[in-house]
Amino acid sequence: MATDQDPESVNRRIARLRKASGLTQQELADRTQLQGPGYSRSYLAQVERGHRLATPAVVSALAAALGLQVADLYGQPYHDALTDDGITTVIGALREALAYVDVPPDISHPRPLEALEADLQGVHVLLQQTRHAKLGALLPALVEETTVHALETGSERAWRALHRAQVAAVRLTRKLGFEDLSELAAERARASALAAQDPHLAVMVTHRRTLLMMARAQWRPALAALAHAARQVDRARPDSSEVLGAIHLRSAVLAARSGDRQAADDFLAQAQEMNGHAARHAHPRDTHGTTFTSGNVAVHHAAVAVEVRDYDAALRRDAHVTGEVAATLIPERHAHHHIDMARALAEIGKPRVALERLERAEHIAPQLTLYHPQARLVTQHLVDAQRTLPAPLRRMASRMRVI
Repeated sequence: MATDQDPESVNRRIARLRKASGLTQQELADRTQLQGPGYSRSYLAQVERGHRLATPAVVSALAAALGLQVADLYGQPYHDALTDDGITTVIGALREALAYVDVPPDISHPRPLEALEADLQGVHVLLQQTRHAKLGALLPALVEETTVHALETGSERAWRALHRAQVAAVRLTRKLGFEDLSELAAERARASALAAQDPHLAVMVTHRRTLLMMARAQWRPALAALAHAARQVDRARPDSSEVLGAIHLRSAVLAARSGDRQAADDFLAQAQEMNGHAARHAHPRDTHGTTFTSGNVAVHHAAVAVEVRDYDAALRRDAHVTGEVAATLIPERHAHHHIDMARALAEIGKPRVALERLERAEHIAPQLTLYHPQARLVTQHLVDAQRTLPAPLRRMASRMRVI
């Protein structure tokens, strides 16, 4: 069981920040009504006491109501773990690399564009495998060198390479809790997409930016942005199924967090339709790093059920993420699914099975699980709920530094 000397949990941090803002539980609950369906005072009290999980939707709504970032409530970035992995120094280098806009970095002999493109393909693999430390070590130099090529040659190919490097920066920094840097990288990526003369690249920047909007409980603006992006998709292009499918899946999660289950189910149906269309026409599934596969659609069905707290439906849908379906999942998405299911199992009082799902996530993608706020939150919840910690849970909690 947690003590006052343990690292501050999310529920305790929420209570502390609420009190620091001079708000009662009722006043904070009232403010969440402005973000969507809102939460009652009694629900908020259960979250603060650790009796209910602070789900992503709850954390986002509370952060917006308090005028804070989600990272503030989660306690991100997790500096101790980042330092151990050698990522802290990389973030500073990446911030500097993204600062070059009009004038290129002073690099006299950047590597040939062909070599940089090959490395960017490797970066794509590292993103899928969630190997944050190795990715971080490569990324600053790739951003700088592709910036040199883009600004000095102005070729669409060079701008496309720079765009890929910047998108990788968006994804890495968001996962690690550096929201401001992720936002900056997204702005840079949008400008590069326009210079590359590829409208679908700009559409996918919007798709990725909505993750940041989701974290701020900006459900309706994010859904509107995705609807606008969908209208920009050229359906004659072979990558249109992937782009539209990714938009529908993101929209489904946004709608679920906003409390509109019917809209979420409608978006899932549209994503399923795009999945079938891609299969019938042998369209590419990963041109933009979305890995839009049958497995990805299946885990989003389960994720939506978790978001609307229909845990029975989530478990039924989880049963379909097996065999050939599961085989289409990249490590990042597969591990994330196990974390989602751990949330559901913890909420319905099945701590042993919840821990097993966290262990499976860690086996598939160790760094993703270590840095994932919800994985840490579920682990903390399991710790708080038990007087005597089983050895596997103690080891997991120790690795995550939540005890």
